[in-house]
Amino acid sequence: MKLKLSTAGITFTQHVPKHQTPFERLFEVFKELITHTSGDFDEAINWLRELDIEYGITTTAYTIDDFIEDLLKRAYIQPKGDGIGDQKGMSLTAKTEKLLREHALKQIFGKLKKAGSGNHKTKSIGQGADNTGEFKAYQFGDPLEKISMTESLRNAQIRSAGDEFTLHHDDLVVEDSYFNTQMSTVLMIDISHSMILYGEDRITPAKKVAMALAEFITTRYPKDTLDILVFGNDAWPIALKDIPYLQVGPYHTNTVAGLALAMDLLRRKKNSNKQIFMITDGKPSCLKNSDDTYYKNSNGLDDYIVDKCYNMARQARKIHIPITTFMIAQDPYLKKFIRNFTEANKGKAFFTGLKGLGEMIFEDYEQNRKKRLR
Repeated sequence: MKLKLSTAGITFTQHVPKHQTPFERLFEVFKELITHTSGDFDEAINWLRELDIEYGITTTAYTIDDFIEDLLKRAYIQPKGDGIGDQKGMSLTAKTEKLLREHALKQIFGKLKKAGSGNHKTKSIGQGADNTGEFKAYQFGDPLEKISMTESLRNAQIRSAGDEFTLHHDDLVVEDSYFNTQMSTVLMIDISHSMILYGEDRITPAKKVAMALAEFITTRYPKDTLDILVFGNDAWPIALKDIPYLQVGPYHTNTVAGLALAMDLLRRKKNSNKQIFMITDGKPSCLKNSDDTYYKNSNGLDDYIVDKCYNMARQARKIHIPITTFMIAQDPYLKKFIRNFTEANKGKAFFTGLKGLGEMIFEDYEQNRKKRLR
């Protein structure tokens, strides 16, 4: 069953497998809705009731009220406040926040195609690498002790298919590995008002990327670090648990403040491998003055603000911090700015829509890690 709901200019689509239990079916939809509503339980349930009216996703034997009761019993939600006066309402538990990160990771990482084998050589061998349980084609320069004879012989047997058994170079595979050297990443998320303008919800995909990337790094590369910050008129870091509740504000785009905070966070990291990922959809339009007032200009690209951005890009380059920009808008003047910004930093830029944003960031993270941890 495919559900579709449009509200407040946002279109929501969710596939619901029929083989699931009534609770599981509703819970899959609920996880998506609670992300769209930035953790607002009441709004998510209202959306769920609208979907139920349109698609009949519940029955008299299992209603949405039954679902809410099960959420409480299973400790996915909890009453908030002290219950004095106004009705308490419900909030998410840490258990649900963790599930939302896993849900985002499954949505994004599950779509990734396995990368081609043997494309990324490294000088690191032996100690310092952990096996991933996956294999890649042997290439000249790969350590001989990494060749898996069991898998290689199996390949040869399949290829021979009843003919005389021979072992060819193309049959050889080595066990792939990832390296224990730390990579420190700062993910910058634009929360300016343009992230929800024109009926396009750009903040929800950005939140999903942040949740998925956090879950990915903590499970796959536990020695790596990830800091997440948001930038509007100002920039500030946010905790992992706060990502589902992230909302766009009535802000301009202070890219300089975001970059300054990102570099400050990375300077505190002891390891040498550092990088910045920036998700944005608009032009830099704001700077903070020394007297705590703001200089703002929303009319095209402001040379004064743009030059400050270029200076930050060059500063990051001097301390060996590459910036990868994911521009989720296609305006020609923005492309020109990002190209100049990227050249100043010697980093990378991707001009992408919302579809595929997560996959692109994941693939780039893996590529950067293999390239820099040599």
